[in-house]
Amino acid sequence: MAAWGVLWILLGFLLWLEPGTAALPLLMDSFIQALAELEQKALATKAPHTLAWLLSAQDSGPQDPLRDFLLQVRSLKAAEPDAQPLSPELQGLMEEVARHRIEDGQEYGVMLAPDGSTVAMEPLMAGLEAGLQGHRVIDLPLESTSSPGEVEGTSPDVEAALLDAKAKSPTSVDSLLAVTLAKDLGLAFLQSHPGLGAEGCWDQLSAPQIFTLLDPKSSALTTAFLNGAMDGVLLGDYVSQSPNPQPPLSHLLSQYYGAGVTGKPGFRSNFRRQNGAALILAPTLTQQVWGTLTLLQRLEPMHPQLQGMSQEQLARVATNASKAFTEAFLGCPAIHPRCRWGARPYRGSPTPLRLPLGFLYVHHTYVPAPPCTEFSGCAANMRSMQRFHQDTNGWDDIGYSFVVGSDGYVYQGRGWHWVGAHTRGHNSRGYGVAIVGNYTAALPTEAALRTVREELPRCALRAGFLQPNYSVLGHRQLVRTDCPGDALFGVLSTWPHFAANVKPRTTRRAPWRPRRQPPPILPAADLQ
Repeated sequence: MAAWGVLWILLGFLLWLEPGTAALPLLMDSFIQALAELEQKALATKAPHTLAWLLSAQDSGPQDPLRDFLLQVRSLKAAEPDAQPLSPELQGLMEEVARHRIEDGQEYGVMLAPDGSTVAMEPLMAGLEAGLQGHRVIDLPLESTSSPGEVEGTSPDVEAALLDAKAKSPTSVDSLLAVTLAKDLGLAFLQSHPGLGAEGCWDQLSAPQIFTLLDPKSSALTTAFLNGAMDGVLLGDYVSQSPNPQPPLSHLLSQYYGAGVTGKPGFRSNFRRQNGAALILAPTLTQQVWGTLTLLQRLEPMHPQLQGMSQEQLARVATNASKAFTEAFLGCPAIHPRCRWGARPYRGSPTPLRLPLGFLYVHHTYVPAPPCTEFSGCAANMRSMQRFHQDTNGWDDIGYSFVVGSDGYVYQGRGWHWVGAHTRGHNSRGYGVAIVGNYTAALPTEAALRTVREELPRCALRAGFLQPNYSVLGHRQLVRTDCPGDALFGVLSTWPHFAANVKPRTTRRAPWRPRRQPPPILPAADLQ
């Protein structure tokens, strides 16, 4: 019960404050410090009015009728506490993360986690809030759950989902999914240009204060918001099933954004997408988005986006939204942008790729030899490789298109759109993907293998970067090298898209070409 009370205080404090300038860096560790300080004070004072104080404080902030209804946050009345619960430094931090919003291309209400990801705090705290209340399920009024009719202008897979939804009209709403993800996902896909939003860059990683989106016109469903929502769902689900007494929330967050909850390295923020995919299935999410929009429509009859929307229209929105989220977020690997690992600028002008490509070339880095298992180490490895490629090899940039760590993340090299320097003579024909480590005798982690084998290609196919009949090749099949190592190549040769009948290229000119004919001209990047 103490954890619940402290959370209400913290949430109320967040919503009560006006945005300001944080005195502390926007780091998750600072937020956990604030939470620990509140928990200590709650234990010392045994504050009986902690939950009620949140409700009183919320009256000064913008209303959220759906959260008020589902979590009953306005059911009590209370007076403001006699003293400020936090030190001035932590108070300044909380002012910055009070509400998630996007203004002039900058994202507010987000914090940098130790794994390198950026997390929106509002959906995270809402998920914990719902979980501490026991993962409540709210029944919908029967008259609001009529079955959808036929909807024109939809793709065949969406039409099939709608037909299936006829027999599964929502009858209840899960408060955990509703307040973290379903409402915002549904409302975003009611926009004229729906979609999932962008990543961003911090002004600095050691003491971050300003987070600027890479796409200034990004949807409100930014990567940071979805990270926070997913963390809220996973942690809310966990605490809803935990026996009393509940562990301190600061301890839970330290584990989740550290080595793993209760010592389980798979249950931490690094693997939120994989864990989310196991917990949230598209049909379930469709029902929750549809039901949440239906409930919100009844709570706010004059809602500008929902006014006059039929059940058929809400069903279509929910189907499109859940499909996009499960495929483009849960189904894709988390990719740290170049600014996140501290990349130097590209030297010169990059050469654009002619998409879609037909090949995926697999490498191991060899050096660094040990796998990187934490963000700090993986980012340092990326900087080291880029320095070597630029300063020693004389290349324009780090050669690889993407690099896969053993920390659950992919690191952007030259990315989806620019020719790399990874497979001499073939750079413009495929993506070069390297796994950090030496895999001559040992294998990468299963998570790293799955990323290269399934997740990254699936994401590339969906976005139109790879051809449907693409081929997977080991570096050694095209260039005289041992890369990607005997052990890794042995596993690679069993993958579905592996092309076995390819031999290393020994000359740039076919043996039958007349000597008087000039050799073929390769793109400049292919010579690297």
